[in-house]
Amino acid sequence: MDIGAILLQLLEGFLVTLGIFAFTLVFSIPLGLLVAKGRMAKNIIVSSIFRFYISILRGTPLMLQLLLVYFGPFYLFQIKTGDIHLGPFDYRFIATIIGFSLNYAAYFAEIFRGGIQSMSKGQYEAAQVLGFTKSQTYFRIILPQVIKTVLPSVSNEVITLVKDTSLAQVLSVSEMFTEAKTLASANVSVIPYIAAGVFYYIMNGVIEMIMTRIEKSMSYYS
Repeated sequence: MDIGAILLQLLEGFLVTLGIFAFTLVFSIPLGLLVAKGRMAKNIIVSSIFRFYISILRGTPLMLQLLLVYFGPFYLFQIKTGDIHLGPFDYRFIATIIGFSLNYAAYFAEIFRGGIQSMSKGQYEAAQVLGFTKSQTYFRIILPQVIKTVLPSVSNEVITLVKDTSLAQVLSVSEMFTEAKTLASANVSVIPYIAAGVFYYIMNGVIEMIMTRIEKSMSYYS
């Protein structure tokens, strides 16, 4: 058994895992903020729509959502997803990003909503007296404090995302866990699983260090 070859193949899978992780964060965090705003809308119809979205995405398995995103276009609209490509990415990868982003946006939305609603009304009133517009109040005063407040919860979700990337195997995306399974079966060994676990652990360790540093850098909001 060539350990070097195993690590090299796992590294290739790790790059795919890293791609799923990065793209999901890029799309799910801004979407989560939008969903949170919609969830808090004064219009009961709008808020109910976003509340239903959050309920469905949090109340059903991520694996099921990935399958629906991948197979849905064909079964509902007869669209051949095998012909869909976006640059170097095929629809399996695209569907994975869509599914993960929609799912995590629902979780981030509830975290952001809690943070926004924890801000006292006095801050809004003070900003208004000082002549700040609503957008200036939100982006310059409220949002930085919200980020500081919700950062520990967001960190937990980010760490969970690293481990959840392994669910991409349901769409046959060759991420790290899929590669580990293939190698373990081919070599009749548990070493690929152990090596994959080390990769996940190191990645989460780096993320935890980064999030801790960000949290400390925002301590002036305390």
